Amino acid sequence: MYQTSRPRGDSPVSIIGAGIAGAWHALLLAEAGHAVTLHERSDAAMTESTSHWAGGMLAPWCEAEASEPVISRLGIRSLALWRQHVPETPFNGSLVVAHPRDRADFERFARLTTGHRRIDAEGVRALEPSLEGRFRDALFYPDEGHVEPRRVLPRLHAAIGKAGGAIKFGSDAEAADLDGVVIDCRGLAARDREASLRGVKGEMIIIETSEVELARPVRLIHPRWPLYVIPRGDGRFMLGATSIEAEDNGVSVRSALELLGAAYVVHPAFAEARIVEFGAGLRPAFPDNLPKIRIEQERITVNGLYRHGFLLAPALAELTLAYLARGEIDNEVMQCA
Repeated sequence: MYQTSRPRGDSPVSIIGAGIAGAWHALLLAEAGHAVTLHERSDAAMTESTSHWAGGMLAPWCEAEASEPVISRLGIRSLALWRQHVPETPFNGSLVVAHPRDRADFERFARLTTGHRRIDAEGVRALEPSLEGRFRDALFYPDEGHVEPRRVLPRLHAAIGKAGGAIKFGSDAEAADLDGVVIDCRGLAARDREASLRGVKGEMIIIETSEVELARPVRLIHPRWPLYVIPRGDGRFMLGATSIEAEDNGVSVRSALELLGAAYVVHPAFAEARIVEFGAGLRPAFPDNLPKIRIEQERITVNGLYRHGFLLAPALAELTLAYLARGEIDNEVMQCA
């Protein structure tokens, strides 16, 4: 890191976009004493936000299998911020399993990641009794966690208010009309300034059953249709993992069949589960799939969180705060015009 000139610390801060990136920025800046106003063009339900369709996994060690080291670095830092600011966040770890015929892919995943320990069939049963007899071994990442995006985002919004920040829903604010520091967290809506952004579709299915209980996310390794099953509480589970280079918000028949078929591999009882919801969100991504904080005088753009929004948002907000407070620049993530 190095230091550079920065806006005055007593400048008001306006943040555009109340999804996970904007919410974490508003929270940390408000707690640091800044006069913060968070603007969101939709209503408090946030159903139009990418965050509404997110998985909410806090899994920096698992993500290292297919991500650059900066993702793990920021993600590990974010875990501490989740623990500090949202202490009820469950950190029950992550479990990675595979069918015997996909053993080579399982071993590759193990080689490319750290922070895990191998457990045998008895260890799997001890962690997840519902999976007894299903897998002969697994990788257990004990320090990872997960959140339910549709529940945790309102909690973050409430925490912003308690810290002295203001939230304006139904506010289609323009940066040029706002005073002081403006932080743009609009995601794909920021393509009026970030032409290289693209949308990467992530599809999800929510199912409901009383026959399976899981305490943590379970990832199924497969060469064509890798899957994660995330417990949502009350007998509900989110099935996800698609990353499709398309900008529509529908769920394809192929994706639905693959996700549901993979869930059946994890546990046959999922075949009798009730389908509650299909949906898809568009993740904002730059060509290199890495996040960026761009600084242009008193305008700061935070974008490109790709499929790591809930994992990276706290650490990115902390970097922005460090810049405003001390002029610090993280060379891997931040760019100054």
